[in-house]
Amino acid sequence: MGKQRSGVAASLGEAAPIFAALGDETRLRLVSRLSADGPTSITKLTAGFDVTRQAITKHLRVMEETGLARESRQGRESVWELQAGPLEEAGRCLELISQQWDDALGRLKRLVDE
Repeated sequence: MGKQRSGVAASLGEAAPIFAALGDETRLRLVSRLSADGPTSITKLTAGFDVTRQAITKHLRVMEETGLARESRQGRESVWELQAGPLEEAGRCLELISQQWDDALGRLKRLVDE
């Protein structure tokens, strides 16, 4: 059990910057848009947001630092693409936490039943 907990702690430590990046509403909306639309130009990404293109670019740079997004150039246009790996890692961390809760509730149920 000790090894499992240390593995969970290591996974959470690695995923913490991802969760921090996803903790902002604008970045979460960008993740949603990139997930639905695929690679998207910065011009299209800024459409519908109540913030400037410069602010969206700053949010995308935060996402890029955590590996959530990647920028490429198509002519003069910046195109941003969501990277699945960090989201999958965050999902694995949430699954580990969920399993810990299930295990704890199972132990509590057994204790109450005794």
